[in-house]
Amino acid sequence: MCGMRDVRVLAGYDGSLSAAAAIEAGAVLLPSARVWIAFCWTPPFANEAIRRRLRIRETGLNDLVAAIEREGAAEAGRITATGVILARVAGWTPEPLIDRSYGGEGFAIGVLAEKVDADVVVVGSRGLSGASAVLGSVSDVVAHYAPRPVLVVPYPLLTTESADLATGPVLVGWDGSAGALLALETARKLFRGRPVVVATVSDNAVDPPAAPSEFLRLPARGDHVTPGRAVADALALAACQRRAAVVVVGSRGHSAAREILLGSVAMATLHHAHRPVLVVRHDAHEP
Repeated sequence: MCGMRDVRVLAGYDGSLSAAAAIEAGAVLLPSARVWIAFCWTPPFANEAIRRRLRIRETGLNDLVAAIEREGAAEAGRITATGVILARVAGWTPEPLIDRSYGGEGFAIGVLAEKVDADVVVVGSRGLSGASAVLGSVSDVVAHYAPRPVLVVPYPLLTTESADLATGPVLVGWDGSAGALLALETARKLFRGRPVVVATVSDNAVDPPAAPSEFLRLPARGDHVTPGRAVADALALAACQRRAAVVVVGSRGHSAAREILLGSVAMATLHHAHRPVLVVRHDAHEP
């Protein structure tokens, strides 16, 4: 995937505080990457305040459509430029990338990731849970459907969690499966030079190849209905205790509603780890 070339990062930016925090964290975790700051320009192509003013000002439908296109394009340019500035301040040397799409923002980011041959997609998350999580946030959609590994940065991170980004190890969830092996290999390639801690909640999981810095066998935590949540809580506790910079998990990439309701480890970790989580889809390149 990455080989010896610079890691290629597509960072989604929509002007929100969570997206800005994701850029800041991404620059710490992947400092020497080649970066695109992407804004996906999707319907209705301009924010509500702009459209409200234009509806009052424009008298004809064609004029209104043209005005929305014009003002929406200008707004997209401003938002992307702001993201580029934030990335430069964080230490990246980014390129702007604006995409006009009629699909949802999460799907559009996935398409852009393939277009620029990104090794990883970086997005922010507002930590949605419950009904909002089942309906699917943008970060959830990207993590499920983007054909590349996705680094989801929760917002907000506490000061101690932010400090761990610079020096903490990489904690990889392990169950001995092919998906876990791909997640481990991806973590080693993306975060070269960082200690790798492999953690399993499975009693019969085989030891990982190429001995990691530390191999943990964890007890499942809590009395949860879904096994995914129990495993996620164990990983989250281990990440906190080891002051991990990022948690890495594999995923089969099922639908958001199905995985949340059935207790996917990847989805549960995304919503409860309180650390950046790298989701590596095992079936991303399968037909």
